[in-house]
Formats: sequence, structure tokens, C-alpha cells
Amino acid sequence: MLDEGAAALLAGNAALAGQPLPLEAALARTHPDDREWVFKHIRRVRQTGGSFSAEFRILTETHEVRWVLNRGALTRDGTGAMQGRGAYIDTTDAHSNPFIPAAALGQDVEDPLIVAADCCIEAHTALGQGEHVDLQRLSETLLSGIGRRLAQRG
Repeated sequence: MLDEGAAALLAGNAALAGQPLPLEAALARTHPDDREWVFKHIRRVRQTGGSFSAEFRILTETHEVRWVLNRGALTRDGTGAMQGRGAYIDTTDAHSNPFIPAAALGQDVEDPLIVAADCCIEAHTALGQGEHVDLQRLSETLLSGIGRRLAQRG
């Protein structure tokens, strides 16, 4: 499920926030040149669970190219269904040329903030499986701070 901002940016409709969506609807604005590899990557993680990281392009309603970094993790809930937690960050300003092929980007950068985001997502996911609501709120705050810092780069 997407929050309101992600639903507006990625699906093109903020009213879809909080609803279970098929991948095609949730990421309806994915750039045609990135769509195949992004969907393949997401589907693979949906089968196995684990962390997810991808930076890809989307097309806005005015056909502007924007870049989005998605960092998150998928785990099975008590019913066996996959549940995802993560963040979408608009990284457009970090790209001097919006037409760089996404496949040319390295996805495994050893950046300390990216490593911290991955660790925090794992901790947040683990805390969500227990009765540690106070600690889960703290991890949400940390994730939000890391996301803001990553978004400020450029």
C-alpha cells in the first residue's frame, strides 16, 4: 500500500493511498524504458522477501521525467502474505541528465547513508513483528531523517 504522496507520484492518483494495489497500478507512471527491469526486480523480491533497492524514472502527468529511489524490505506477515516497508525518495535533482539509462546506474553503492537506511529498514521490519511499538516509532523517525538527508543531496 502506498501513502498519499507515493500514490500521487507513482500511481498518478492520491486517492489510491492505503489500498492494496496490483504492481501495474501502484507503479503506473514508471518510465517505459525502466518498467521491465523494475517490475522484474520487485516481483523477485515479492517471491523471496528481503531488502529492495532501485532507482528508476517515472513520467509525470505533464510527461516530465523524474527519478525515484525506492529502498525497502518485504517480509511475510502472520498470514503468510508479503508486507512491505520502505520509502520513495525523489532524486531528480541529483541527476544532471534525466535521460541516463537506469541500467547504467550502480545500485550497490557503499554510501554510509544508504547502508544506514538498509539497516534501519531491517530493524524497523523486525520491530514490527513484535510488541515494540515505542521502538518501531523511533525507527520510523530515524528512517524519515535518513530519507530527508538523502533527498537533500544534489
